Amino acid sequence: MPEIVELLASSVHRFEGRPQDGPAPAPDGELRTEIEIRAGLGIAGDRFFGHLAHRDAGITMIARESLPPGIGLTQVRRNVLLTGVPVDDLIGAVITLDSGPGPIRIRVNSAAHPCAWMDVTIAPGAWRSLRGHGGIRCTPPRRRHPPRGPGADNLLTAFPPISGSGRQLSSN
Repeated sequence: MPEIVELLASSVHRFEGRPQDGPAPAPDGELRTEIEIRAGLGIAGDRFFGHLAHRDAGITMIARESLPPGIGLTQVRRNVLLTGVPVDDLIGAVITLDSGPGPIRIRVNSAAHPCAWMDVTIAPGAWRSLRGHGGIRCTPPRRRHPPRGPGADNLLTAFPPISGSGRQLSSN
């Protein structure tokens, strides 16, 4: 069954400079139990939130099945880790995240290509092995209907499941 495994929203760019120098330290709390998705802006608290250059990539996702065992979002710097979903096959689709509080429609725009940092944060050769399986770049919705209270139409939240909770991701 499709499942949200991990969520990440980091206020810092950890992969700057040369990979051989290593990534910057991770801030406390970048792995989240909940993320706040704002229409047209991305994930609140994330390093790319509201950046014009990342308008079509405000949310990034990757499949657990694409990663070696024990590797998660802190190593690949995507926002959502899913299992049971062939995310790399979804380019051009509109998908729906529904983890309990209500569905969130997200447009999948393009592939999220891996970078040379993967050879440092995962293992040598990971950059090459992740090509074509590096995840997806998505656009959060522009508006939500119906709004949940005055002025709340720009605020959406996704929660990861507790193991076996039945929270799901479905394609639409």
